[in-house]
Amino acid sequence: MIRVLIVDDEALIRSGIELILSAAPDIEVVGAVTGARAVGEAERLHPDIVLLDIRMPDVDGLTVLDRMLAKPSPPVVAMLTTFDNDEYVAAALHRGAAGFLLKDTAPDHLALQVRTLAARGVVLSPKVTSTVVDGYLAAARSRPADTGLVDSLTDRERAVLVHLADGLSNADIAARLYLGVGTVKDHVSAILAKLQVANRVQAALLAERAGLLDEGGQR
Repeated sequence: MIRVLIVDDEALIRSGIELILSAAPDIEVVGAVTGARAVGEAERLHPDIVLLDIRMPDVDGLTVLDRMLAKPSPPVVAMLTTFDNDEYVAAALHRGAAGFLLKDTAPDHLALQVRTLAARGVVLSPKVTSTVVDGYLAAARSRPADTGLVDSLTDRERAVLVHLADGLSNADIAARLYLGVGTVKDHVSAILAKLQVANRVQAALLAERAGLLDEGGQR
């Protein structure tokens, strides 16, 4: 079972997401709380996934994100937001969020996105705009040659990156490229190191900025 903690300041949002996810046979909602209780409940309940509201009146979502990711063996944290061009989203991605979901995500897609997060895939709303991507990259440390970093990848690493940016898990990438899961994991580690990024989301955004996705992985 995929254990999920929902963190949102609005009770209606919490209950709605819980109702949708609880209908999935492989997902268990272990808690649905406000931001003030989020870190304590995450420590107590040990969720696999945290869906975290990015803006809350009682505590800033970015502060909660930082505290959760600073813990040993932190959960995968994805941000919930009503905005697709919010500067907070860019900041969250820079700080290590595994992606973000708009609160108007179709119910039949929500469980699928949680499964993708559990498989360490990338989850970005289809409404991700250039504002979000550019905002993230502006917040990231300056790199003299982003495109050059992508060009340093081997053909195989570039192919893995394209599938990674599409949100596929290591197992899915392995199936697509006829590789072992362990081999894909090694490629992902090499990609993160070469691109000088901390996680898969940051790698995916850098690939998008460099035009790699538009070109189908060919440069």
